[in-house]
Amino acid sequence: MGKLKIAVMLNSLRMDTPEQGFEKIAEMGVTGVHLSVGGGAFAPENLDKQARRDLLKYLDGLGLEISAVSAWGGNVHLEEDDCAEALAQAKDVLELSADLECAIWQGHVGIMPEDENDPGWKNHVRHHEVIAKHGEATGACLAIETGPEPPYVLKRLIETVGSDAIRINWDPANLILWPARYAQELGEEYDKDKWIELFQPVEGINMIGEYVVHTHAKDALVHDDGQRQEVAFGTGWVDWDRYIRLLADKGFDGYHAIEREVGENPVADIQTAVDFLKGFEV
Repeated sequence: MGKLKIAVMLNSLRMDTPEQGFEKIAEMGVTGVHLSVGGGAFAPENLDKQARRDLLKYLDGLGLEISAVSAWGGNVHLEEDDCAEALAQAKDVLELSADLECAIWQGHVGIMPEDENDPGWKNHVRHHEVIAKHGEATGACLAIETGPEPPYVLKRLIETVGSDAIRINWDPANLILWPARYAQELGEEYDKDKWIELFQPVEGINMIGEYVVHTHAKDALVHDDGQRQEVAFGTGWVDWDRYIRLLADKGFDGYHAIEREVGENPVADIQTAVDFLKGFEV
């Protein structure tokens, strides 16, 4: 039995400076920082080797480590020429994640087609193979963010590419929010049973939990009128007790990184999530 590893996404705190955010995370009594590196001070091009070492030393002094880096919403279903810049950035982020000693890059990669004959599917496979090769060379992985596609599609991609450098960042809230968006786009009434069964925000762990290396602790629900909403941790549809147990059963020992993208008082909301997760032992 042991306590969960808990992290906080730095940007979710919405502090004036990164240093204030790091200090607040340390005050919360957790050990992980989920760091956005898609731009700004922590982007690969703005952190040379010495700056990366200095950042690690600074965080270590606070009793913190980086759980994963977050970057990129590259659409790797596009043709190769259109993805050249995104793939170059992918390699830079993988190298950064290795240097920052988390070796996990969490990112969105564009919506994967369910049809294997779709040209976009073939592009996804080809470009993820490029990313995987570089990840293997650097000792880092891409943890694909869940949400836009059902778990079985993500499973098919990972097993088609066949590399430990392509893994999953499981976000149960996204697997509630995205299908509600699809229902709206289709102009149909939201059917909870239908969409939960297809996207499996909790039970999907049974299907592909062995590929999960990092998670987002975030909650969501869909209102009776079909409007989707991220809500404060523990007030949505995610069955956290079952979710955490299923992950543990699959051998997951990574970070549960708290993400809060909305709300008027993110610090209070995040502290509530921290306190809740501290109560778990797996």
